[in-house]
Order: sequence, then structure tokens, then C-alpha cells
Amino acid sequence: MRENNGFTLLEVMIALAIMAGVIITLLGTVNYHLGIISNERDSTVMTLLARTRITELEKTPLKGEGTFAPLHPEISWKAEILPTELPNLRKLVVTVKRIGENREVVLASYLTK
Repeated sequence: MRENNGFTLLEVMIALAIMAGVIITLLGTVNYHLGIISNERDSTVMTLLARTRITELEKTPLKGEGTFAPLHPEISWKAEILPTELPNLRKLVVTVKRIGENREVVLASYLTK
């Protein structure tokens, strides 16, 4: 009589196919989450830069636009001062966006005259 102590080639092939499916799924999931982390990091950087710019402009409110060069030359900002319904109140809006992309962060602050 022959004893069956090992795996057949078919069993090994099925096990490898299952492992390949699991690894491909795992790599896709990791890649997806790394993309989310990258987008959130960019949003955080743009929000912090917008907060810094709006704090500077609250002291001396000016319209304008520019970039955050030399540290972040790929990120631009634009400041607008808009009127409000109240005569002694103005709205300062700062928009920060990465050049060449559609994503942007917009922060607003209200200023008294």
C-alpha cells in the first residue's frame, strides 16, 4: 500500500491561486489607503497655509494673490475682501489651491472697519 503523505500538484496550485488573490486584494487596499493619506496630507498643508495667510491678512487686510514660494511654490493663494450686509463688516476670503489641480481650500474671516 502507498501512503499519501504529501500534497498533490492540484492542491498546491489551488493554494497558490488563493494566496495570489489575497495578496492582490491586499496590495490594492494598501494602495487605495496610501492615496487617501496623501490627499489628506495635502489638504492639511493647504489648510495650515491658508490659516497662516488669513492671519497675516487680518492684520493688514489686502486683496492679492501669489504663491507660498520658496517652501511651497506649487501652492497658490488668492485673497478677496467682500462687502457684507452690515456696513461695518467685511468678509476676507482666502483661497489656497495646488497649481494645476481642482482641489482647493477656502477660509473666510470677518473684519470690522
